[in-house]
Amino acid sequence: MHYYFSNVKIEPLFEETVDFETFSKSDFRAVKVKACEVVLKSKKLLQFTLDDGTGTDRTILSGIHAFYEPEELVGKTLIAITNLPPRAMMGIESCGMLLSAVNNKKDSDEEELHLLMVDNHIPAGAKLY
Repeated sequence: MHYYFSNVKIEPLFEETVDFETFSKSDFRAVKVKACEVVLKSKKLLQFTLDDGTGTDRTILSGIHAFYEPEELVGKTLIAITNLPPRAMMGIESCGMLLSAVNNKKDSDEEELHLLMVDNHIPAGAKLY
């Protein structure tokens, strides 16, 4: 069963629950996009240089080039999970994951993706609870 809101098809919620202790191990932070560029030899990947509030740039790769051009993301404040283990993609180490909302258009198999963007007044490194 799918639920519809406007022209958006929404997947059902997970039935499995996660206890608070497990959830609280995830470190969600506001990050500011300092730079974003296409990863050479990749059709999907964008490489983000992010201010995570630590004073050291964080690199995260995300396969969202079908939905965004790099220049439109510079200066945005996004949400990342920062304590995932580093993962090498196309020879570049990605240190975290940017959060997105994904849905299918109504009556279509075509997928839409929207990066979670928050108010630019939220400082880099602010922790989400």
